[in-house]
Amino acid sequence: NHSMTRYTTGRNTEGIHIINLEDTWQKIKLAARIIVAVQNPFDVIVVSARPYGQRAVIKFANYTGAISSSSSRWTPGTLTNQNTIKFQEPRLLIVTDPRADRQAVIEASYVNIP
Repeated sequence: NHSMTRYTTGRNTEGIHIINLEDTWQKIKLAARIIVAVQNPFDVIVVSARPYGQRAVIKFANYTGAISSSSSRWTPGTLTNQNTIKFQEPRLLIVTDPRADRQAVIEASYVNIP
């Protein structure tokens, strides 16, 4: 993926990308600061459409008190349509994969949720 080139330092002889741990660590610390800044854990929604991320989402929500999207499909209008039963107004949205969770990211951008 072209957008990930700033987090890699090159390739080894087998063609596998070598991750730049310093830049990755700085982004992890930044994300941790953002998560800690939210005072009420119920104001955080964690989403994963991929099956490999769902277990991590459920554990994160269990340990932190955040709201998890337990289904594998994001319900359209969760953040934007006030007439739906599942309407929520979080302060932070965490996704495991921006491509798979594209609908959630788009809705969050409409209502200015980081």
